[in-house]
Amino acid sequence: MKITVLGYYGGYPANGIGTSGFLIESGDYHLLLDAGSGTLLVLEEIMSPLQLDAVLLTHYHADHIADVGVLKHYWQLAPGEKKQPLLPIYGNPADSVNFNSLDWPNSTQKMPYDATSHLQLGPLKLTFLQTKHPVTTFAVRIQEANNPNELVYTADTAVIPELAEFSKGAEVLLADTNFFADKTGERWHLTSTEAGALAKEAQVKRLYLTHLPQTGSLAQLVNEAQISAGSEVKVMNVQRKLEILL
Repeated sequence: MKITVLGYYGGYPANGIGTSGFLIESGDYHLLLDAGSGTLLVLEEIMSPLQLDAVLLTHYHADHIADVGVLKHYWQLAPGEKKQPLLPIYGNPADSVNFNSLDWPNSTQKMPYDATSHLQLGPLKLTFLQTKHPVTTFAVRIQEANNPNELVYTADTAVIPELAEFSKGAEVLLADTNFFADKTGERWHLTSTEAGALAKEAQVKRLYLTHLPQTGSLAQLVNEAQISAGSEVKVMNVQRKLEILL
């Protein structure tokens, strides 16, 4: 399984980098996990979006779905052979307005998922955990057939005790890390130290920080997470089109 980071900022794109989006590849299966602002342009540098097998959205905040609209237009208007007639876009059906908008004539079709059961997408088995965020949001755990190394993506969340168990033993943890350690008050995202502590408690092998702030020293953010995580966890800042192999 290969993960390519297409964007890693939270809220809005900056410095030539988009917001949350990841390409998950297993053999010839291609899953777009979230589609933040700017991610479609980066995806086009890697492959034709017409060759996607599916899209999965963790929630409907704009920094995770901004490029869904233009992706629908791409499937409608761009020349080239499509891998399939309609691109399935998986989302939370409880938000009926946003879920129903995933349909686009002759281009895309809405598909539901929830936390009560797993979702099989080609060689990938996905399980879900609802997180703590202002809108319904799901963390995702991805297991590839015949591969013991698993991926967990927290999506957007404040600290919840269930997340450590959900992430237990994963090879890679993509952790929402929107704040530095000194952030105070009510918040809906993890701080650097909370992301590190989560990685340590869950005993994951590699921690990658995502949903990053646009200002401040990212080296400091990584250092704060590293101190909290402990030496057994490899903490890395992400880069545009960073590839992670499992």
